[in-house]
Amino acid sequence: MSDLPAETVLKTTPLSEAHVALGAKMVPFAGYSMPVQYAEGVLKEHLWTREHAGLFDVSHMGQARLRGVAPLSAFEEITPSDFIGLKPGKQRYSVLLNRQGGIIDDLMAARPIRPDGSGDDGLFVVVNGACKDNDFRVIDDELSPQVTIERLEDRALIALQGPAAVEVLKRHVPEVAAMVFMDARLLEGFGVDLIVSRSGYTGEDGFEISVPGHAAVSVWNQLLADERVKPIGLGARDSLRLEAGLPLYGHDLDETVSPIEADLGFAVSKKRRDARDFPGAARIAGELSQGPFRVRVGLKVLEGAPAREGAEIADEDGQVVGKVTSGGFSPVLRQGIALAFVPPLHSEPGTKLKVIVRGKTQAAEVVKTPFVAHRYVRKL
Repeated sequence: MSDLPAETVLKTTPLSEAHVALGAKMVPFAGYSMPVQYAEGVLKEHLWTREHAGLFDVSHMGQARLRGVAPLSAFEEITPSDFIGLKPGKQRYSVLLNRQGGIIDDLMAARPIRPDGSGDDGLFVVVNGACKDNDFRVIDDELSPQVTIERLEDRALIALQGPAAVEVLKRHVPEVAAMVFMDARLLEGFGVDLIVSRSGYTGEDGFEISVPGHAAVSVWNQLLADERVKPIGLGARDSLRLEAGLPLYGHDLDETVSPIEADLGFAVSKKRRDARDFPGAARIAGELSQGPFRVRVGLKVLEGAPAREGAEIADEDGQVVGKVTSGGFSPVLRQGIALAFVPPLHSEPGTKLKVIVRGKTQAAEVVKTPFVAHRYVRKL
């Protein structure tokens, strides 16, 4: 999970001791000591989340408030999304872009509101843990002094995911039952203030819950007291997001990859496409009109072992045409699946390809993603 030097002192989340008490196997991840799995193992944790509700500690991720005179319009200077048009109470997925149109990081940005409709004009932003220091540096360098960053280092972040998530959480926070996918709310629950979004990284219905760090263990334990909830580690988090067909920064996304290549064109709003007023707009406009040189696709591995990151992909004539960027075994489909970059010529669903795993050539096929259907609640 990490190439950190042995002498590196790992950070801990407010829940680290709770993980150890539950028998978690702890590993270095994004500079933190994090649970990769608990006693039952990755496979059972994965299936439990798909069938019931899984509880994840994602407190390593970067949480911040962006404030200023016009933070929504300012944020558009470094992203390709429509944040001026983001309605209060909603959240949007986007990407930070470098000047070449490459992805510095992907993120969620929200305008959370209280049940009475009040809020503020700032943005609540959540970025990837391994990228957060650089992300906030980029935001500060590009947007200061018009935007100030308030890093919420004193808050933990807990994700509750799965078909039972809403029934579990509404016992403690009744208002969540009225939320739909990508809603964001400022709520009270468990005796503390919460920032709650109905979203997540598994493809299942669920919530991400920002809580004061001092209350994290109490909230965690109260949720785990429900028999429908089990703790889930990084291993199952990764296999769940892979089945959901969602990219992972540092693997499927990096500063050389554009949102068009990454099949994230939805993050480039029509208004911004027409205005071409974001970093790397010329490259992205060219890819939209003429097509990119490579595209992210889903692959089913039809025989043999799962294809892992770095495995080469060949066409039917044996010519290497691409590489796997994320891959593993799907517990739901009971077969190998992968995300990969290939030329557009080889990207149509149904295209027959080969993956080279430990020197052995195995049959694979391009398929539409997600591999396992999303079950987000978009309307009540």
